[in-house]
Amino acid sequence: MAADDDISAFSQGAHSVLGSPVRLLSGTLLFVAAVFCVSTIGYVSAGWPVGDASYMVLLTIFSVGYGEVRPIDTTFLRFWTTGTIVLGCTGMIVLTGALVQVFTLFQFRRLLGLDRMQTEIEKLKDHAIVCGYGRIGVQLAKALTEAHHPFLILERSPAKAEEARAHGCLVLVGEATLEETLKEAGIARARVLATVLPDDAANVFITLSARSLNAKLQIIARGEAPTTESKLFHAGADKVVLPTHIGAERITELILYPATDRVMAEVSQMSDVKRKLHDFGLDLEVVTAVPKGALTGETVGEAERRGNGAFFIVQIDRAGGQSIEHPGEDVKIEPGDTIMLVVRGSRLSAGAIFTTPAKPVRHGRAFVG
Repeated sequence: MAADDDISAFSQGAHSVLGSPVRLLSGTLLFVAAVFCVSTIGYVSAGWPVGDASYMVLLTIFSVGYGEVRPIDTTFLRFWTTGTIVLGCTGMIVLTGALVQVFTLFQFRRLLGLDRMQTEIEKLKDHAIVCGYGRIGVQLAKALTEAHHPFLILERSPAKAEEARAHGCLVLVGEATLEETLKEAGIARARVLATVLPDDAANVFITLSARSLNAKLQIIARGEAPTTESKLFHAGADKVVLPTHIGAERITELILYPATDRVMAEVSQMSDVKRKLHDFGLDLEVVTAVPKGALTGETVGEAERRGNGAFFIVQIDRAGGQSIEHPGEDVKIEPGDTIMLVVRGSRLSAGAIFTTPAKPVRHGRAFVG
């Protein structure tokens, strides 16, 4: 960050003192070109051929001093030559100075910026490479920064790259689909690559290139269309994330299990338990037994039997405040009970049976609700 501040301070100083070297160089080139054209026209108007006129102006502007192409024997020619000398030589002096300023500025920027960045990239080992600094890339960078995990952003847009630098990220501007760019990012030393571009084709191509460059690399790829998932796995991805699918799944959870978020917020330790269960392919959900529900009034054993192994009950909180941990099979489920389930399989539908209305039971010709 200190080096970035040095670059910024140097650039600002150069712009204020030199009046923007690049702009000065462009303006001076236009000025010299204008002097050359106007002076040539003046000599041509005096009767000189175009070739002699342009050659005379060229010798005069560059102060070569080879001698006059034709005799300067009139007042107009002497006046015109004097003007060409003054304006042309002055323009060339300023042009030379502008070139020196531009070369100096870019050399310093390279010395302080690009070389420093390349040195930091070469120091990276077991780092993460994040391809793309869009919505997901920004969140990834923030989380990795907070976790103090070394990472590098690969971004083709200079504007987004500058934004990432402003947030303290190490950034390499380039096309992630090119193997040269991945090599420059240190893919041979990286531990994981996350390609999170909103373009499925680009993510597949990056995955293919990354896998060919580092067989041990863990690759996490983003997919937009569900049909892209299999393509990414075939390309060499270890994990595929479908943001749209995850978002829809999360909304479905909130619809089916509205009590889960409330319990998780009240008991902070439950979030850790939920994460640990998830590692084993399990999940923790909370449902409420509705009056006249399919399992309301049934025992815990009967509820788990009807669930066909999709869940098991680990805790029941009664409406009156009583809490039953590890309830036995003979404990009955009462209306208003808050039931904590460990769910396996389809966690979005396994516990829905608790909120399903009970079906009428046939007794003879009548149905009893």
